[in-house]
Amino acid sequence: MTAGVLLSGCNSDQISLATNAKANQPVPPKLIAAMAEKDMDLQSPILVRLFKQEAELEVWKQTRSGKFALLKTYPICRWSGDLGPKVREGDRQAPEGFYSINPSQMNPQSAYYLSFNTGYPNAFDKALGRTGSQLMVHGDCSSRGCYAMTDEQIAEIYSLGRESFFGGQKAFQLQAYPFKMTPVNMARHRNNPNMPFWKMIKEGYDHFEVTRQEPKVDFCEKKYVFDAAKPADAKRDPVFDASAKCPAYVIPEEIAEAVRGKQARDETEYARLVAKGTPVARMNTGIDGGMNKVFAAKIPEGSTGLSEGAEGTTLQMLAMAKAPGTIPGHVNPPKPNLDAVASAPAPQEEPVTAVSAPATTRVAAVAPAEKPQAEKSQAEKTQGGGFFSNLGRKMGLGTADTTATTPPPQATASVAPAQTSVTPPTAASRLKAAVTRFVPGHDKSKDTAKDAPKPSAVAAKPAEPAKPDTRLAATRPALKPSLSDGAGEATQIMGAAPVVQSNSFDSRFGAVK
Repeated sequence: MTAGVLLSGCNSDQISLATNAKANQPVPPKLIAAMAEKDMDLQSPILVRLFKQEAELEVWKQTRSGKFALLKTYPICRWSGDLGPKVREGDRQAPEGFYSINPSQMNPQSAYYLSFNTGYPNAFDKALGRTGSQLMVHGDCSSRGCYAMTDEQIAEIYSLGRESFFGGQKAFQLQAYPFKMTPVNMARHRNNPNMPFWKMIKEGYDHFEVTRQEPKVDFCEKKYVFDAAKPADAKRDPVFDASAKCPAYVIPEEIAEAVRGKQARDETEYARLVAKGTPVARMNTGIDGGMNKVFAAKIPEGSTGLSEGAEGTTLQMLAMAKAPGTIPGHVNPPKPNLDAVASAPAPQEEPVTAVSAPATTRVAAVAPAEKPQAEKSQAEKTQGGGFFSNLGRKMGLGTADTTATTPPPQATASVAPAQTSVTPPTAASRLKAAVTRFVPGHDKSKDTAKDAPKPSAVAAKPAEPAKPDTRLAATRPALKPSLSDGAGEATQIMGAAPVVQSNSFDSRFGAVK
């Protein structure tokens, strides 16, 4: 009925959902075959889970047994922001939490091929005063606070949602997480300030894990409540308000017991991992979001950003694999902080690593990140930055790549070379030797020439021009979208309309229109 209302709202200025070729693409035959193997119906309900760190979108579908099973995992082409929930408009954060997607949130006329609105902010977000709008899951592999897929991927996901609505599902649940809520991930992020929020939504994650049923979501006292039911002696269901006191409710004992068992096992494993000194994940060092490794491997100088690749798998190993969809030429991969890796830390800085400590012990503070390479001044690039080089310049120890600002003392004939050979090494000379070893391009022969008697000052070698920054991804010509039964397995002429099934929105909801 909701879908019919949506259709009836279309006017002559819009392309109706019933005649939109992109929105009516059939579910690929390979995916239908996978459903048959997993005892699923084409129009059975779906559930979607998103993970930022893994850069994955999972589509779960209800089997004939009534429980949900994983149908397919889609690599996310691009997401923006940091690990953590969206707080305010313009923060570029992709939302985290539980959201409900109904037919009115499906957008067949999206500027990003196809999309659906996540429904942010939900009642919990509003209770906390969080702001933001138009947070989508869409195509085009471009994100400003969204979860971006390729056009081929979003077409397939869109078709699965459409069919579930045809089957009677009023809305499908979207669960968005920073990472898979496993003990090892919770241990790695234990010092993150978002941990209280993550523990709260992990409750819903655990409910789904033990039941394989879509958890019922309510809000009260500015928190999530999962699978709440009325007490045995109550005459009506509890009424929830995200900003008000929680009503009397219970969680069915079979669910509560299963969740308690899982959480006990998780907490035991978490404590073991912390006790053995599991490293704490590095906080955001200025990187905007992430990208799945299969896409990063296809882009020159591509990076997964805040996402992570599989262990033992490098981008070079994935470069020859087929991408799950067309990567547009304007894709903007996450920018890694290369300065933090390339430059050695100063002695007074604490390393950004975990300490072997119990769960309550604080870890070393993260040192302030250097400015991104693209923001460094031309002088910094020319002088070849680095701790030893900077320190050497402050102490007046020039190198072959720096320009002298004061003339050296005039040499006289009365100075005997033997005097310098018997002088014991000083702290300054030892530091100078260290600078000589670490500063790239330093010419030791010029130091020897400086120390030897010379009749006049010798001009320092001019600084070498800065090399151009080649870390930005080179653009590729956009490929024609592939609209087939497998992501990226066949091509179609740009602009051509795919064959539409006879059981389209138009035929099914013609009477309503």
